[in-house]
Amino acid sequence: MTIEKSALLPVSADEAFALITQPDRLRRWLAVSARVDLRAGGEFRWTLTPMAVLAGTVIEVDPGRRIVLGVGWEQSAEPRTDTVTITIEPAEGGTLVRLVHEGLPEDHVQDTLEGWTHFFERLERAAITGDAGPDEWAAAPADLNPLTSASATLAVLQHVLRGIGEDDLATSTPCTEFTVGQLEAHLLGSLSSLSSLAGRTLVPASAGDLESRIADAAQQAVETWTERGLEGTVQAGPQKLPATIAASILSVEFLVHAWDFASATEQKVAVSDEVATYVLGLAEQIVTPELRERAGFDPAIPISGDAPALDRLVAFSGRAA
Repeated sequence: MTIEKSALLPVSADEAFALITQPDRLRRWLAVSARVDLRAGGEFRWTLTPMAVLAGTVIEVDPGRRIVLGVGWEQSAEPRTDTVTITIEPAEGGTLVRLVHEGLPEDHVQDTLEGWTHFFERLERAAITGDAGPDEWAAAPADLNPLTSASATLAVLQHVLRGIGEDDLATSTPCTEFTVGQLEAHLLGSLSSLSSLAGRTLVPASAGDLESRIADAAQQAVETWTERGLEGTVQAGPQKLPATIAASILSVEFLVHAWDFASATEQKVAVSDEVATYVLGLAEQIVTPELRERAGFDPAIPISGDAPALDRLVAFSGRAA
C-alpha cells in the first residue's frame, strides 16, 4: 500500500533538499542521529526515536530535486521492501516537498502515516525557525535500557549543543578544570574509549560546528554498542566490566555533560523525568564509592530526595544543581 505527505516550506529548493538529506539538518526535525551516503547505492541510517531506526539504501538521487530510498526497520523481524520517494519542486511561497511511501504492509499503514504526519509537522517548523526543538517522541522510550537511554540522552545533549557557538569555546563550565572547548575534547575522548571497549575505532569528524563534531562521534559510539549488544564483558585496562555497565556510561556522559554545557551557556536542559531517573540509577551503579575516590570524582552533594531527578543526578556527580 501507499501513503503520501506533502509540505510547503518557506525556503529555497536547495535548502529544502538539505533539510531532508544532510545529517545536521535531519537532526533538527527528523532524527536523533543520521548517517547518509548521498549517492546511488549508498547506505543511510536514521535513528528516528530511541526505539525506531530506519535504514536502507539510496536508490536514486537528483540533487535539489529528488531522492529515492529503499527502506526497512532495523527492529523488524520481517524483511521489508518499502520505497520512499521525496520530490522537491519550486512553488508559490517557497518549495513543495512531497513524500510517497510505497510497499507498506496493510497493517503498518496507519502507524506509518501517523509517523510521517508527526515528522512533516516538525519539518515545517524547522524550515520556519531553523530547529523544530526537542521531539516528545524521543523524550521517554517505553523500554529504557542502556542503549535506548543513550539515544534519548544524546538527543538532549545535541539540543543544548545547537545553542553553543565557536565563540563560546573559551567559556568556563561547572567542571572547574574544563572550558567548553576542553569539555568537548574530554567528551570526545570518552566516546573514543567507549567505542574501543565495544571493538571499534572512532573516527573523529574533520569539520563542522560543535554540535556536529560531537553528534558524529556519539552516533558512532552508540551504533557500535548497538551492534555489539549488552551481553558478556569487555576488557577495560586490567579489569573486565559487564557490558551493560560499560554501555551505561554513554547515558551518564551525555546527560551530565548536557547539564555542564547548558549551565556554561545559560541554557536549560529539556529531559523527561523518566530518563533522568533512569540515568541517575545507572550513575549510582557506575560511580561506586571506591571508583569515586580512585578516579578523582568530586564528593556527592547532599540534596533533597524530592528534588527533580536531573538535579539529583547533577548533585550525585559532585556538581551544585
